[in-house]
Amino acid sequence: MAILLGSIADDYTGASDLANTLTKNGLRTVQTVGIPDPSLALPDVDAVVVSLKIRSVPASDAVAAAASAERWLRHRGAGHVLYKICSTFDSTDAGNIGPVTEALSEAAGGGVVLVTPAFPETGRTVYLGHLFVGGQPLNESPLKDHPLNPMHDANLVRVLTRQSRNAVGLIDLAAITAGPGAVKARLDALSAAGITAVIADAIFERDLETLGEVALETSVSTGASGLGLGLARALVRSGRISSGGATTADAIRPVGGLSAIVAGSCSKATLRQLDVAERSMPVLRLDPERLLAGPDEIAAAISWAGDRISAGPLVIAASAAPETVSRLQSLYGREASGHAIETATSIITAQLVERGVRRLVVAGGETSGAAVDRLAIPAFLIGPEIAPGVPVLRTVGNAQGDMLLALKSGNFGGEDFFTSALAMMR
Repeated sequence: MAILLGSIADDYTGASDLANTLTKNGLRTVQTVGIPDPSLALPDVDAVVVSLKIRSVPASDAVAAAASAERWLRHRGAGHVLYKICSTFDSTDAGNIGPVTEALSEAAGGGVVLVTPAFPETGRTVYLGHLFVGGQPLNESPLKDHPLNPMHDANLVRVLTRQSRNAVGLIDLAAITAGPGAVKARLDALSAAGITAVIADAIFERDLETLGEVALETSVSTGASGLGLGLARALVRSGRISSGGATTADAIRPVGGLSAIVAGSCSKATLRQLDVAERSMPVLRLDPERLLAGPDEIAAAISWAGDRISAGPLVIAASAAPETVSRLQSLYGREASGHAIETATSIITAQLVERGVRRLVVAGGETSGAAVDRLAIPAFLIGPEIAPGVPVLRTVGNAQGDMLLALKSGNFGGEDFFTSALAMMR
């Protein structure tokens, strides 16, 4: 299988967001979970998104995992590799966006890397190097307080500089509005000045199309799904996309079985979605502190589900208000508390699948990653979009047989997302 575009995603929900964007913009796409086993037969596609779970791990681990994925993608023909990051640039001063970007660039022979988390469709824009969320600077938005990677600086040149060994530059909106030629000239000037990564402004989709056209002529770029949109459209315009192969219709074929929702995200959007779901289906809200105390809360949740799952969809949620999360982190530590809740929700998810669930919605990036890992799902076909950034996913090659999933980033989807997702899974 030779592919045109490769991507390395730093978490699983971000991977499905990108895969959805590539599919919508004309590329036949498959999402793998890690580097696939050689025995796994992948469908004929234009793009592969390799899902990793490296957003919040030590930078050295993230670099090693991304480098392995990059080699796998290049070996299969990828001329360009996009390092897919969160559209809120979730990271810390230790990384991981800077270290991984530099490592991928060095592996490809160097050069300047375009970097932008802009995705206007979801309200993420970059102006003069500053990231805005729905018109608010990132550090003033509700998304600034991520439980693992809080983001309190909207100046991305400054943020990326703190993570990088080399200098970081800026390509502002004026250059991007002037077109690909002006962007290339600016890149050449920055490269001559010793710059190896540049934050690129983008306000509209046409800006992303310009950046995609320029990036496609280089080996590596770093960005959110908006940059994927630009790359996909540039590939389609180039005439290099062939017809045939896997389609979204293949991904949405019925699977039958039971359905369930598992939530671990503590975002405002997910908390509201849980409130709405409670009107139409049973919802069990787990006590996060009891999850941290031992296995009793997990056993109780599995018993609760066993009594109800055959009657229709249900929800099990470890989501909590921000103040509860902060208290638990102060008592148990940020990493320990997050890991314990991810482990608990993944165990519950696996037990639901063992009891016949074949249509599954998981809310939260870390929660989704832990669940998919425990289920040992190797890859997904990309189906139709449920909400911006969230497609239906059909499993490929997993031991449980065909399943339909939706992996939702915490902040994505409208208030009726859970019922809408299940309605698209048959």
